[in-house]
Amino acid sequence: MARDPERETERLREEIRRHDHLYHVLDRPEISDVEYDALFRRLVDLEAEHPELMTADSPTRRVGGGPADGFEAMEHSVPMLSLANAFEEDELRNFDRRVRALVDCDPIVYVAEPKLDGLSVEVVYEGGRLARGLTRGDGRVGEDVTANLRTIRSIPLVLRCGERQTPEILEVRGEVYIETADLVRLNETRAREGRPTFANPRNLAAGSLRQLNPQVTASRPLRAYFYDIGRVRGWAVESQQELLRTLPEFGIRANPLYRVCDGIEEAIEFFRSLQEQRGNLPYEADGVVVKVDSFVLRERAGAVSRSPRWAIAAKFAAQEGVTRLRDIVVSVGRTGVLTPVGVLEPVRIRGVEITSATLHNEDEVRRKDIRIGDLVVVRRAGDVIPQIVRPLSDQRTGEEREFSMPERCPVCGSEVSRADGAVAQRCLNTNCPARIRQSILHFVSKDGLNVDGIGERLADQLVDRGIVRRLGDLFRLDRQTLVELDRVGEKSAENLLSALQRAKRTSVSRLVFGLGIPGIGVHLAETLAREFGSLERLRDAGRDELIAIPEIGDETADRVAEFFSAPENLEMIEDLKAAGLEFRAAGGAPGEGPLRKKRFVFTGTLVSMTRDEARRRTVQLGGVVASSVSGQTDYVVVGDAPGSKADRARALGVEILSEEAFLGLLRRHGG
Repeated sequence: MARDPERETERLREEIRRHDHLYHVLDRPEISDVEYDALFRRLVDLEAEHPELMTADSPTRRVGGGPADGFEAMEHSVPMLSLANAFEEDELRNFDRRVRALVDCDPIVYVAEPKLDGLSVEVVYEGGRLARGLTRGDGRVGEDVTANLRTIRSIPLVLRCGERQTPEILEVRGEVYIETADLVRLNETRAREGRPTFANPRNLAAGSLRQLNPQVTASRPLRAYFYDIGRVRGWAVESQQELLRTLPEFGIRANPLYRVCDGIEEAIEFFRSLQEQRGNLPYEADGVVVKVDSFVLRERAGAVSRSPRWAIAAKFAAQEGVTRLRDIVVSVGRTGVLTPVGVLEPVRIRGVEITSATLHNEDEVRRKDIRIGDLVVVRRAGDVIPQIVRPLSDQRTGEEREFSMPERCPVCGSEVSRADGAVAQRCLNTNCPARIRQSILHFVSKDGLNVDGIGERLADQLVDRGIVRRLGDLFRLDRQTLVELDRVGEKSAENLLSALQRAKRTSVSRLVFGLGIPGIGVHLAETLAREFGSLERLRDAGRDELIAIPEIGDETADRVAEFFSAPENLEMIEDLKAAGLEFRAAGGAPGEGPLRKKRFVFTGTLVSMTRDEARRRTVQLGGVVASSVSGQTDYVVVGDAPGSKADRARALGVEILSEEAFLGLLRRHGG
């Protein structure tokens, strides 16, 4: 009797999924590669004979489809925050003291996990099936790399829920990486074929996931471990250790090498142990992540700017190399700060060739007694940023030269100033070509006005030829001027002018970032835009009004106030307006809508919209969204699985709104 193709196809899929789970998640294979390949080929043949039986979650879809045209930007429903770093054990102890004070609990139970050197991703399951996958991106917006993530066999296409209820939505965050042995084998093969080798595991992971052709990704031995969650509906978890135990039950890999620590000293002990065995790990790890175990305590601790207060990355001592310091040159940044930079004879550290290293300032050079011509020890701080640790003074020949900062700017020749008590020396000429060049690159960057087509070479030409003397001049460029520049053709000129025209209508948050206010990154630019609604209101805000914002500290408030009090900065903003820029607020300015400066706090998962959408709709009606509950809070909106913010609201007598009540409030006010 002939077999039913539909039933056999589903049986084969289930069997292959089971063996994938045994091999890639549990590391307990039951059959040989030959037997597995036979099952897989039979499924391929059946789907070829019966294409109507093909499904998006079939194991055969892992081989990758055709090339994509590009990657779509997608917003994370819950931001993927970055971690603060600790390079000394005392910094971990200080972190612990801060956490205990924030949550009023002693001792704290922590979970310590290896920090893998790969690429952070988010994978979203809807109804138990892989729906989409994103890179971390800037933490708020990532790139849709679903097709490429599907090719990684350690990422299940369908959750293994068994008797457990299938989560309606499950967003898991983790790291895509490659094991060291696999990287060595891959590089040996590429070297034999005369192809470029990969410098390090992170470069390979990042490059593989950003391939437009998923078949290229499928050809590389990538793996994934998961350690965090974003939005969840239909499943609840209360601690990090519970999460790490439960994820493998769904078929999602979690690194088994973690430790539950009763207090920070146990976490430090785990850090020391892992650092000693670092070279024996099957993958590259550059540190240990220490997290508060309890999700309730995490909610109580909260976050600051772009980092959670309840977690920290303890970085291993960086690997070092020795090379010759050929020279020390001085670079000029967009705020005029002069920075000495060491020019090195090339040295490879952890697979990366290092040719220069920052020396921070003149005092640092003096303190370390670094001289031109020295043999120096170079370290990649945090395994990323090159720095000169110390000179090998006993190797000196007498030909080494001491370094002195110039009395005049090496670019424009203007006098250099060093304020009383300040470390940095600064070129005060706002028209210095180096300052203008760096300001242009910051202004048009992805997080600024996002203008494609202006790189370092073009910025150099625009400034060196006197075409752009201030930011507003970018919007006065014409086709003829551009095509007369080196390596700028007709099409490139047209594309750049179109990009500049589009950038004329920008948001307040992008503009605030693009202006280059010291200490203001993407997150704080968005916060300022959200709180004040317009550039004019931000410009006129006093220091007290700035400090009243929970995420703005004294130093940041001083920098913002100082920026908007400088006549040259106000002139620059007026010139941008004259050049045709329009600064759109994300919504109505607070106090200008029907919610009249009402302060909202959100907690728990919203069902009908993302947290960012709720924030935008609130701001559009004039409301203010805060991250913590205080006596000034008007409403706390409670979704699924709310945290301690709801308890604090009850204690303070703040009105609590269900999601349905919040939606009703929006509708009543036209939102």
